[in-house]
Amino acid sequence: MEKEASSTDDPSSFTLLVSCPSGLSPSQVSVAFSDAYDRIPHSDVILENTISEIWKQRSQKNNSLFNGKKFRYGGCVLHAKDGSDHECEPHLCLHLGLTDYRTFVGTNLSPLWERFLVPSEDDSVLCQHTSNPLGNGAVVETNDNKILVLQRSDNVGEFPGHFVFPGGHPEVFNGEMDVINPFCCCYLVLQ
Repeated sequence: MEKEASSTDDPSSFTLLVSCPSGLSPSQVSVAFSDAYDRIPHSDVILENTISEIWKQRSQKNNSLFNGKKFRYGGCVLHAKDGSDHECEPHLCLHLGLTDYRTFVGTNLSPLWERFLVPSEDDSVLCQHTSNPLGNGAVVETNDNKILVLQRSDNVGEFPGHFVFPGGHPEVFNGEMDVINPFCCCYLVLQ
């Protein structure tokens, strides 16, 4: 269910991977957690070595950065039918592996990020060499019709000082998920 939003030559272009206009309840979302969805190191050893170099440079400039495990988004499957051409309640299965913040900084946030991509229409193949940590965000509308935004600290690794919607990352402890429900970290941010 991919939809092209605009040309891939446009730096502001994006691909909408899943569209569920009426939303999904937590019972309609599950996770397949496997090392099959972990990042695949790039065959270009010089490019792969830039991950450590970039992390070293960034962490020396900002000593509050630390490496921590994150869940890696390795794709998803949206089931909208029960296998017999009958419509049923949609179900989204997220494919998650493991990554870390250091690799995120060295691949997705790298000035060389495009070199980590593999030409493909399939997003999981296209991004197989990038970290792609799972994150989530929420648009929160208040009772008086205002939208809640947060300003990021100037002392963070990505987009310091920028305004963002509330969100977060599920945390990894001992290689296990702290929560099975991928919505929980947004809920915790809003409490």
